[in-house]
Amino acid sequence: MVTTKRLGLEDLLFIYGETPSSKMHVAGLLPFTPPPDAPADFLRTMIDEARTQEVVAPWNLKLAHPRLQFSPLHSWVTDDNFDFDYHVRRSALASPGDQRELGVLVSRLHSNHLDLTRPPWELHVIEGLEGGRFALYAKVHHALVDGYSAMRMLARSLSRDPDARDTRFFFNIPAPPRSAREAPEPAPAGASNPLTSAVRALTGVGSTVAGGLNAAAGLTSALVNTQIRRDGDYRHIAGSASAPHSILNARISRNRRFATQQYDFDRLKKLSSAHGATINDVALAIMGGGLRTFLAEVDKLPDRSLVAFLPVNVRPNGDEGGGNAVGAILAPMGTDIADPVQRLQAVTAATHAAKAELQKMSPAAIIAYSAALLAPAGSQIAGALTGIEPPWPYTFNLCVSNVPGPREPLYFNGSRLEATFPVSIPIHGMALNITLQSYAETINVGFVGCRDRLPHLQRLAVYTGEALQALEDATQR
Repeated sequence: MVTTKRLGLEDLLFIYGETPSSKMHVAGLLPFTPPPDAPADFLRTMIDEARTQEVVAPWNLKLAHPRLQFSPLHSWVTDDNFDFDYHVRRSALASPGDQRELGVLVSRLHSNHLDLTRPPWELHVIEGLEGGRFALYAKVHHALVDGYSAMRMLARSLSRDPDARDTRFFFNIPAPPRSAREAPEPAPAGASNPLTSAVRALTGVGSTVAGGLNAAAGLTSALVNTQIRRDGDYRHIAGSASAPHSILNARISRNRRFATQQYDFDRLKKLSSAHGATINDVALAIMGGGLRTFLAEVDKLPDRSLVAFLPVNVRPNGDEGGGNAVGAILAPMGTDIADPVQRLQAVTAATHAAKAELQKMSPAAIIAYSAALLAPAGSQIAGALTGIEPPWPYTFNLCVSNVPGPREPLYFNGSRLEATFPVSIPIHGMALNITLQSYAETINVGFVGCRDRLPHLQRLAVYTGEALQALEDATQR
């Protein structure tokens, strides 16, 4: 075996963070409708063809010394004995399988650790969905490929042409030569782990100081202007000690629940225009409305609003990167507000104030600011691990990410991609992670949480749909 790549600090953090209850892998669920002329052995034939082709980097890389978890000298090496059938597996639902049954299967698959003695990724081809449909569930350890880069690599398997029949699985497609790549787009803020984002952000502090007095002044001003919410006034940025204690901030178990929801993009766009809000603000208010109903149903709704950790991209335009230049803001979700329009107004005021502060800073200052904002989260994680609630408020209650996706329909060997549902990472002290991803004319939402802390997670997905309808109704009145 030949050493291919030494792991950097960011990747090492994900290896160190792997525990029996905390898994550092991200995933995506992609349901497809096969072409009308698909034969009965359509999927089997594609998998058999993929087995005969080369598995390319990074998908053929494994840790050189996986049993030394906390080694500072981890490196990736080529797996000379790559086991195709271990990494690519066929699964099936009892036909006809519905969305709920698909969610149950993905919950179980996402609960399982990736084997770090092998290349840390798996692809499950899931058959038996209603109407002859199928789905791909792909998961990868965040140390191998970050979420944004994984989505870009996966996109190489997809085509805009419904008649194309020569597309291959992502692990068989070499990266194009740099000169042949299309002009890169700004990297979106992908599904992120707040703990590792905060630690990574610490590296920006030195850059901020080195950047000069103006950058340091911008950071200082932003921290001064970051205030705890007072008397229902959401014009202030959610501070790093303003989140209430909630059932979302407990110690998590090894098992996961996964649920999905999908909205028409135009519905959110119309609400955005009607209220002078961004689509992200509308989505956050909808999530807040769903959480309000969900927590009230189990008599666990805090008096104060839940606070969300929102990853934000700080990568310069034209920087292809890997999605790791991520800052953060904290925003209230309005779970203490019953009226859907007032909730949206409160969320919009808070996010506008937070973004206004970020616009004054350089990318390095934003990262340093994010580190200072999230630094107190360590006590909430410690509290979750020990079961002792700290006497002061929490930093945040959950993570909500919004990942821009392709606006046109895509196909995999003639099979139409119906949706893209992200599956992210809950951690101790944050039992729920919500990721939204746009695709074609839809917004797709993946809810992933601790199975033991959040029963009936599918109800939360349903309640967010009801919250969207309630906001529309209130807007029309």
